[in-house]
Amino acid sequence: MTDTRRRVKVYTLNEDRQWDDRGTGHVSSGYVERLKGMSLLVRAESDGSLLLESKINPNTAYQKQQDTLIVWSEAENYDLALSFQEKAGCDEIWEKICQVQGKDPSVDITQDLVDESEEERFDDMSSPGLELPSCELSRLEEIAELVASSLPSPLRREKLALALENEGYIKKLLELFHVCEDLENIEGLHHLYEIIKGIFLLNRTALFEVMFSEECIMDVIGCLEYDPALSQPRKHREFLTKTAKFKEVIPISDPELKQKIHQTYRVQYIQDMVLPTPSVFEENMLSTLHSFIFFNKVEIVGMLQEDEKFLTDLFAQLTDEATDEEKRQELVNFLKEFCAFSQTLQPQNRDAFFKTLSNMGILPALEVILGMDDTQVRSAATDIFSYLVEYNPSMVREFVMQEAQQNDDDILLINLIIEHMICDTDPELGGAVQLMGLLRTLVDPENMLATANKTEKTEFLGFFYKHCMHVLTAPLLANTTEDKPSKDDFQTAQLLALVLELLTFCVEHHTYHIKNYIINKDILRRVLVLMASKHAFLALCALRFKRKIIGLKDEFYNRYIMKSFLFEPVVKAFLNNGSRYNLMNSAIIEMFEFIRVEDIKSLTAHVIENYWKALEDVDYVQTFKGLKLRFEQQRERQDNPKLDSMRSILRNHRYRRDARTLEDEEEMWFNTDEDDMEDGEAVVSPSDKAKNDDDIMDPISKFMERKKLKESEEKEVLLKTNLSGRQSPSFKLSLSSGTKTNLTSQSPATNLPGSPGSPGSPGSPGSPGSVPKNTSQTAAITTKGGLVGLVDYPDDDEDDDEDEDKEDMLPLSKKAKFES
Repeated sequence: MTDTRRRVKVYTLNEDRQWDDRGTGHVSSGYVERLKGMSLLVRAESDGSLLLESKINPNTAYQKQQDTLIVWSEAENYDLALSFQEKAGCDEIWEKICQVQGKDPSVDITQDLVDESEEERFDDMSSPGLELPSCELSRLEEIAELVASSLPSPLRREKLALALENEGYIKKLLELFHVCEDLENIEGLHHLYEIIKGIFLLNRTALFEVMFSEECIMDVIGCLEYDPALSQPRKHREFLTKTAKFKEVIPISDPELKQKIHQTYRVQYIQDMVLPTPSVFEENMLSTLHSFIFFNKVEIVGMLQEDEKFLTDLFAQLTDEATDEEKRQELVNFLKEFCAFSQTLQPQNRDAFFKTLSNMGILPALEVILGMDDTQVRSAATDIFSYLVEYNPSMVREFVMQEAQQNDDDILLINLIIEHMICDTDPELGGAVQLMGLLRTLVDPENMLATANKTEKTEFLGFFYKHCMHVLTAPLLANTTEDKPSKDDFQTAQLLALVLELLTFCVEHHTYHIKNYIINKDILRRVLVLMASKHAFLALCALRFKRKIIGLKDEFYNRYIMKSFLFEPVVKAFLNNGSRYNLMNSAIIEMFEFIRVEDIKSLTAHVIENYWKALEDVDYVQTFKGLKLRFEQQRERQDNPKLDSMRSILRNHRYRRDARTLEDEEEMWFNTDEDDMEDGEAVVSPSDKAKNDDDIMDPISKFMERKKLKESEEKEVLLKTNLSGRQSPSFKLSLSSGTKTNLTSQSPATNLPGSPGSPGSPGSPGSPGSVPKNTSQTAAITTKGGLVGLVDYPDDDEDDDEDEDKEDMLPLSKKAKFES
C-alpha cells in the first residue's frame, strides 16, 4: 500500500452541494462476487477498512476532471468523487472504467445519454452528434438560440458540450468577442453574453478548464460584462486588473501555486459577482463550478502547508521587532485570510492545517501581535485567535498554562484578550462581545478533557482564578467603590453587563473556585451596587447574578449574604421601583418567591427579621405574606421541637399503632352514646384522680381513658385536636391542678377544629403562627361545669389571669389553644 499513484481521497456531495471528505485510502479495481461485476474498491490507509465499494455500471456516466478527479453519480442524489494524489493513478483507474464500458480512454466522459425521455431518445437516434453553426458574427444569434434550446434537455446539453469541446469552439467565440468590442457591436456582445452564460450552465469541467485558463478567463469575464438587462456594461475586468492587486507578503516561489491562487480568486469573483444569481432551476447546474473552486482551495492550502520555508518566513517576520508596521499588518491580514480559507476544508484537512500552524508557533506570534498598539493589527489577530479557540480550546489552554510559568500575569495571552475586551473603543462593543464569547469557551468545563493522570478542569480553573480573574473583575471593582456606580455611561454599563454575564456563567458551571473568589473578594456586594444604575439592563444583570447564586441553595453563599445584609440593595431597588409593573418588579418578586417555594429557611428568617416592615404592605402578590407564614412556622417548630418531631413522624408515615388497637378504639367511639356523657363528667386514671378529684376532662378523652384503664396505670392523658385545619398528631400532656378555666361540654361534631371560628383555623387566636409573643402558652379546654385545673407550661403562671379574660370572650365551644 505504499504506491502513491493509487492514493486517493473519497468525496460525496451533500445536500448543500458541498463535497464531504469521507477519508483517504488506496484504490483498486477487481471483480466482486457480491456485486456480480468489476468494481472500484478503496481501503482506508489508517486501518484498512473499506471506504468505497462501487460497481462499474455499463450505463453510468463517469467524468474525468482536472487530470486527477473522477466524478460520477450512483443514484439520483448521490454523487461520488475520487481525488488522486498523482495523475498516473487517475489515468490507470480511468482506463479500467473505460475498458468495462467499452469506451476510448481519451474521452473525459463515458456516457452521452443522461436521463433523457423516451421521446427525446427517439428524436435523436438519427442524429448521433450536434452540428454547430460556423463561428461568424452573422450567426451569433443562431448560436445563442441553439444554446438556449439545448439547456432544458439533458441529452442535447451533453451533445452540445461535446461539440464545444471537440471543435475548440470557445476560443473561436472569444475571438469574435474582441471583434465585437472593436466594432462596438452591442447586439453581438449581448448574444455573446447569453452564449457564455449558457455554457456555464452546461456544468462541464472540461469546458471550465478551457474558460478558466490564463489566456481565456479575462475574455470570458469581458463577455459577462454585457448583460442585455443593463443599460451600461459592468467593468469587471477593470476592477480585477487595476483595483484588485495581488500582494505577496512572503514571496511564493512555486509558479503553479501562484497561478492556482490567481485562478481561484477570479473564478470565485465570477461566481459571486459576475454571474447572475441562479434561479431555483439553474442552481444545480452550477454544482461543477462549486466543486472546481472547492478542490482548488484544497490544493492551495495543501501546497502552502507543504512549503515549510514559506511558513517559517511568515512567522519569523511576524514576531521580528524590526518588521515595520505596514509589513506586519499585511502579514497578519494574510494569516487571517489563510485561516478563513481553511474553514472550507473538511475536518481532517482542517485538523492538519491547524496542527501545522500550532507547530510553527502561531500562539506565541499572536501574543506578540496582541501586545502592539495598532488596533487594526490587533483586530485581525483577534479573528485568528477565534479560529484557534473554536478549533481546539484545549490547545490554547495548554499554551497559556505553560507560559504562566515563565511570564508575568500582565503579558499572558488570556489577560491580553481580557484587556482588549475591557478597552474596546467601539460604542457598540462588537469586539468585546466576540472576546467574551471566546473567554466563555475557554472557561467552559464542558469542553475540558479529563485523563487518568490529570484533569484539565482542575488545573486550568486553578490557573484562571489565580492569574486572570482579577483582570476580568478590575472594571467592576473600580466602578463600585461607593453606594452607586462611579461611572454610569452607556458604554461602561455595557462592558459591566458583559463582565457580569461571564461571572454568572462561572457561578453556574464552576464550583468552589468561584465561590471562594466571591466570598473572599466580597464580589456580590460590589455587584449589587449596580442595582442603583440608571440603566435597567445593568441592574437586571446584577440581580440575575444574585439570583443564580441563590438558586444554588448553598449555605456558604447564604451565610455570606446574611452576614453582609445583601438583600438591602434589592429591597431598596424594589421600593424605588414603586408600583410600576415592569421586568425589575417581576424579577425581584420571583427571587423572593423562589426562596419561599424552596423553603430556604435561613434566607426566609433573614428577610422577615430585617425587611418585613418594608415589605408587609405589598399585597398585590402573596409572596411576602407567604414568606412571613413560613417564618412563623419555623419559629413554631423551633420553640416546640417535640411538636415538630411528632409532625415529622406522622408526615413520613413512620408512626404506626397496632391495627387491633385502632379497631377497638373506633368501636368504642361509635358505641359511646352522647347522652351517657353528662356535663362536667370526665374519666381519669386512678393515679391522676388521686392527685385531683375535681379534674374534668373533655368528652373526647373518655374513650381514650377507658382504654388506658384496661392497659396500665399511666399518668398521662392523650388529647386529640387539630391544628390549622389539618389533622394533627396526638399529644401526651401532663395534668396540672394549678390552672383553672371555664370548660364547656359539647357534642364532638360541633365546631370541629379547622372550621371557621375554631381555634385551629388560620388567623384565629388559637392558630399556630398567629399568636402574639406575649400570649400565654397555657393549653385550655372549656367545659360547662365551672373552673377546674388543666394543663399549663412551666414559667407561665404570671400570664394566667390575662388568659382567663381572653377565654371568657371565646364562643362556647370545645377549644384548644397551643403556642409553639
